[in-house]
This record gives sequence, C-alpha cells and structure tokens, in this order.
Amino acid sequence: MPPAPLIEAEGLSRRHGRREVLRGVSFTLAPDQVLGLLGVNGAGKSTLLRILADVLAPDAGRLRIAGAELGADPRAARTRIGWLPERAPLYPELTVTESLAFAARLRGLGGAAARSAVKRAVERCALGEVRHRLCGNLSRGFAQRAGLAQAIVHEPPVLLLDEPTAGLDPLQAQRFHELLTTLKSGRAIVLSSHQLAEVQAGCDLAAVLHAGVLDAPAPPGDGRALSQRFMALALGSAA
Repeated sequence: MPPAPLIEAEGLSRRHGRREVLRGVSFTLAPDQVLGLLGVNGAGKSTLLRILADVLAPDAGRLRIAGAELGADPRAARTRIGWLPERAPLYPELTVTESLAFAARLRGLGGAAARSAVKRAVERCALGEVRHRLCGNLSRGFAQRAGLAQAIVHEPPVLLLDEPTAGLDPLQAQRFHELLTTLKSGRAIVLSSHQLAEVQAGCDLAAVLHAGVLDAPAPPGDGRALSQRFMALALGSAA
C-alpha cells in the first residue's frame, strides 16, 4: 500500500485585485519526493508556496498538510511545515545558534529538546564553523544554509523552498543540493526555480506553472520533454 500523501492541494485559487494569480491548482506529493516548480518570473510560484506555507490564504480550494486540513486545523498543519523564502528570514543581530534556538522556541520546543534540535540542525546543515557568527555577517551561501536549518529545526515532514539557490555561485548551489538530498528521506519537498537544469538534476517530479495554471507533475526525464513543455508555455505567452 503506497504511503499517504504529505501534500494534498485541491483547486487552489488566488486573486490579487483583478488579476488571477493562481487558478485551480491541484497536486499531491508523497514522502521521499521532491517536486520542482518551474515558471518564469510572475508565473505565481511564490504565491503558491506562500499558500502552501500558510502565509497567504487561498480564495478557493482545499489544502491538507500531512493529514491536517489547513483551514480547519491550521496550528497542526503549520507544525508540519518548514518554509524557506527566497531570502532567508534571519535576524542580523543574532548568532546562528541564537537564531536557531529562537526558531525552535517558536515551534514549541524548549529546554533540552530545543538544544538537541539546534545541535542537530547545525550538524545537518554543516554550520559548525559559523555557529557563533552573527547572521548579518554570513555569506550568501551560509545564510541560505542557516535559513534551511531554521526551516528543519522542528523536523517537519513538508519542506517548501522558494528559489533557494538564487544568488549562489555554482559551488554553493551544488552544496545546497547535496544537503537537500540528505533531507529528502521521509519528506515531501517543493522547490521553486526558473532553472531547468536545477529541476532536472535535483527533483523527482517537475511541473510548470504558467499564468496561474499548474500542469500535471511528471518525472523530468532527460530534460528534453520538460524543456519543450516549459518553452512552449513561455513562448506561447510571449507570442
């Protein structure tokens, strides 16, 4: 019997004023799966991720996170989500360890449990050499790792990443993806990107979001079919 989905989105829609940003988005994602969300700038990727993270509410549709209905039981759903926006939400005046401890407390961890969670996140994200450094003094690569550590400090089954390698150099991006590989087990991960190669290399499934409509997730394969899907939608919009 296949495992129950960790993300179940059904008919998610959202408007910004008169503009329909998302229209009837539906998909499911199981444990051990990474979904690459492709789209040009303005396609609605960040809006969809914010809805999945419960930062924005959909105008229509239903969303279940690890069995919890987001609208009916938002607190339970939020404890099962790890969220990394495009810019890691770090307080520059806190050290990395202090920032992680604060994130752990926000997720309901305290005392020995919080200390253990912080230590584990530091080790998993290879932050040992900068754990006492102020977040405001981190390089872009370390800042993204610290943001990821914050997102996983409470061991959520769902991880949402909004263009996590934007602004990283190739080596930093490679290390970030190697780290994600170690975090995949037992989790459902949604990663937004506008880079076909990144999705092909690091994702089990890929879906193109265009003008607020998401096509069916499918394995990226050798990349040719995915590139054709992506370019057909993008060029069709420009025509």
